[in-house]
Amino acid sequence: MEYAVECENLIKEFGHDRILKGINIKIPKGKITTILGFSGAGKSTLIKHFLGLLKPTSGKLTILGEDITKLKDIELRDFRKKFGMLFQYAALFDSMTTFENIAFPLREFTKMSEAEIKERVDSLIKDVGLVKESTYKLPSELSGGMRKRVGLARALALKPEIILYDEPTTGLDPITTKMVNDLIYDTNHSNPELTSIIISHDIQATLKISDYIAFLDKGVVIEFCPTAEFKKTTHPTIRKFLDLTAH
Repeated sequence: MEYAVECENLIKEFGHDRILKGINIKIPKGKITTILGFSGAGKSTLIKHFLGLLKPTSGKLTILGEDITKLKDIELRDFRKKFGMLFQYAALFDSMTTFENIAFPLREFTKMSEAEIKERVDSLIKDVGLVKESTYKLPSELSGGMRKRVGLARALALKPEIILYDEPTTGLDPITTKMVNDLIYDTNHSNPELTSIIISHDIQATLKISDYIAFLDKGVVIEFCPTAEFKKTTHPTIRKFLDLTAH
């Protein structure tokens, strides 16, 4: 099995606080892996390491075969092009239209012509199920679900190898939540080389769309396995989490 992300005894300290206490995990390529855990477990800190926004205090972090702890800042900037990111509230540029938001990374990081950019953006708009009428609307004119679609199209613009989703369904109604989860699932399955890593509290969606689930508790991965196995876990902390979030 090939791995997109490999953490070996990853430790992160802020002053006297140890947030990550020896993370060991291997996230498979081409699959959907969700990282669950209570608030304050270290999920966001871990994701920031994947992007190279934080450097570990100790331990090894290999992403797509590269030890990113050894990369210089300019090399990291280049390396981040291999990532797409869908933020909690889509994080679109308010003053830019749908088209301009999706085109932004193409203009910023490639030498594509405007004609090539238009072709790529039009294709992405279609891929994520946006209607053509939304192309020249501002984010304020779009629904929450439509903004998520625009955010995903922008995340896919540079043909990333890994997409990170940070609480993708927070604040959405049940129908929009299902739409976003279906979109994540369909996107991954129509791009077999794509690895999706999700931070989530949405246990029901996690069980439906994830291939693997990791449970982070107090800075340590206490469970990491295929979803079918995770459902049967007897670990008391995870059972408590599952029972609390089932209601």
